[in-house]
Amino acid sequence: MTGHRDIPGELHAHVRAALRTALHAAARGHEGGLEALSSLAAGADQLFADIALACGAELTAVIPSGEYEDDFDDPEELARYLWLRKRATREVRMDYPRSTDEAYYAAGTYIADHCDRLLAVWDGRPARGPGGTGDIVRYARGLGKPVTVIWRAGVERS
Repeated sequence: MTGHRDIPGELHAHVRAALRTALHAAARGHEGGLEALSSLAAGADQLFADIALACGAELTAVIPSGEYEDDFDDPEELARYLWLRKRATREVRMDYPRSTDEAYYAAGTYIADHCDRLLAVWDGRPARGPGGTGDIVRYARGLGKPVTVIWRAGVERS
C-alpha cells in the first residue's frame, strides 16, 4: 500500500470501496492467506490497514524510523497508528533514527519490493517530496510490479 495522507472528503467512499474490492479479490487468489503491508501513516495507509484486517489479512507494519510516532500531529491519528500497530502480525522497522524523506522512501520501496501488487491511493501527480506516493508508484512499476491506482478523475487534493 502507498497513498496520500490527505484524501478529499468526496473521495472517501470511493477509496474505501475500491480498497475493499481489491483486498477481497487478492484474498481469493491467495489460498495461504493474505499479507497486507502498510506504513500505517494517517490517511490512505491507515484506511487500508483497517480494511485489510477486516478482510482477514495479516498486517505487516513497515515503520520508517525509530521516532515515527513523532510525525503524528493529530492525537487521533497517533492513537489509530498505535492501535493498528498492536494488531500487526509482523513489524519491519527501517534503520533510520528519525523520519526523513529517505526513511519514507526506504519504507515505500520495502513495501514495493515485498508485495505481489501495489495498491496506490494516488492522484497521478508527482510526489510532493522524495519518498511520496508518486515516487513509490514509479519505483514499483520499474520493478514490473502490477499497480492498482485508486482515485477518481477530476478530484484534486489540497
